[in-house]
Amino acid sequence: MLLACLLAAGCWHLYTNTWDEPEHLAAGIELLDRGRYEYDTEHPPLARLFLALGPWLAGAHSFGTPPPDGTREGIDILYVDGHYWRYLTLARLGALPFLALLLYATWLWARRLLDSEAGALLAVLLLVSVPPLLGNAALASLDVAAAATALLACYALQGWLLSGELRHAAGFGLAAGVAVATKFSAVPFLGLALPVLALAQALGHVRRGELGARAAPPGHWLAGLGLAAGVALLTLYAVYAPRAHNPSGVALRFDWAVAYLLQRPGVDHGLGVVIQHLWLPRELQDLVNGIVAVKAHNDTGHLSYLLGRTRLTGWWYFYLVALAVKTPLPLLAGGSLGLGWMACAAWRGDDARTRAWGLAPPVLALTFLLFASTFSRINIGIRHVLVLYPFLALGAAYALQRAWRAALRLRAPRAGLAAAVLLAAALAWQLSTLWRAYPDYLPYFNETVAHPERVLVDSDLDWGQDLLRLELRAAQLHIPHLALAYRGTADLTREPLPPLTILAGHQPTSGWVAVSELARTRNPSDYGWLSAYRPLERIGKTIDLYFIP
Repeated sequence: MLLACLLAAGCWHLYTNTWDEPEHLAAGIELLDRGRYEYDTEHPPLARLFLALGPWLAGAHSFGTPPPDGTREGIDILYVDGHYWRYLTLARLGALPFLALLLYATWLWARRLLDSEAGALLAVLLLVSVPPLLGNAALASLDVAAAATALLACYALQGWLLSGELRHAAGFGLAAGVAVATKFSAVPFLGLALPVLALAQALGHVRRGELGARAAPPGHWLAGLGLAAGVALLTLYAVYAPRAHNPSGVALRFDWAVAYLLQRPGVDHGLGVVIQHLWLPRELQDLVNGIVAVKAHNDTGHLSYLLGRTRLTGWWYFYLVALAVKTPLPLLAGGSLGLGWMACAAWRGDDARTRAWGLAPPVLALTFLLFASTFSRINIGIRHVLVLYPFLALGAAYALQRAWRAALRLRAPRAGLAAAVLLAAALAWQLSTLWRAYPDYLPYFNETVAHPERVLVDSDLDWGQDLLRLELRAAQLHIPHLALAYRGTADLTREPLPPLTILAGHQPTSGWVAVSELARTRNPSDYGWLSAYRPLERIGKTIDLYFIP
């Protein structure tokens, strides 16, 4: 855990604030400083409190910029009084506890699935060696926090389904409430995890003829489910409650959510009718608004880039491509193989408890991937499915452990030695990403991709992070004037750049020109004229610097 946190922190003073960081900071600071939560309510407040606590204790305060967009507010907080790097570093520090929680939750799963402490440690080490995970953990964002809390909630859910005890139901409710209070993606993830894990467990019992002997009465499970739901709602109430009352703002947001559902067909309309006639406390009204805001965002889509094309509604294969190019190859191959191996071994197993734990990771990984591929229209990065990486790490550790033991049992000594050497080489290849990619874990792509900008860009390659590197290089080259095409939320007027012109699309110019990859992909034809020139160098991983005669 300490190693992972140190590696993630290695890029803190190389990266300018990325796209989402100012708004997350603004929302957390507003809640701490003014007792209100009105910026970008599409995300719940729990993780944002962690991100904002350090800057707030160091003196950062809210400026009261009118909501709902908090980006301007966050930028003002960062740049005020020359404390940009102090506030940004403290905000990023607030993400590290969630990285530690993710590794700990993986450890809990691994101890259930692998038959040795060394195997469990190997699973955690494999997860630490995933560059996209460390890259996102280095930022003041919500995605690693969402993966950590969802993974822990799935662990608690599996524990309750196996024991049936009310105390485990309450534990699941607490973990689920924390996960939903961290990011609303936990709602569909946990909503799907409950039936698929229960179904996998029931099918295993049916296959062994154990269902009748082991099944608890339906009332018992309904009581447990009711307890879990009650504890989850209490947790959410506690997260949303400590705020100054703003009835007009709450009513405005809730009325918008109801109106949005009512204008939709089918189930959405029926849900809107129910909510419209249901009395809800202020805290739950804000919760409903946030969940509906996420749904509205997904319904309308988000401008995305994949394989040289842009699209508003995304692609069903987006996350398949993202996993294929953003995951280290040994983990991708070993994790997929291991999950399949784990599922087969569990299905054939005689012990019901071992069988249930062995089926859970493959079933959950497949379910989450299918859901994201089928329903998500917000295709802006592997960061939205980081929860898949712990399952891949568990699968890879399982496969490596089993294959190592099989190699040692081979009767031919040379064959056993060769197999052991190959396995050790694969492990070394995987762990080598820790130093080969350092400190640029965020824009990491595996060896199959020579030109990442032709595959993925938004938050997978370029999230606006390399502006500081451009500033340092411009100072070294004594650039007198720069034409810049940059996509990000940093305030260019407050950055130490040379005299600047914003480079508009379809307007060729001469002199020094810098273009970020994210700027290119919003409309690829905007800067097509630059294809006639070769860049002098790549600044960081994302900005091309030209000199045009």
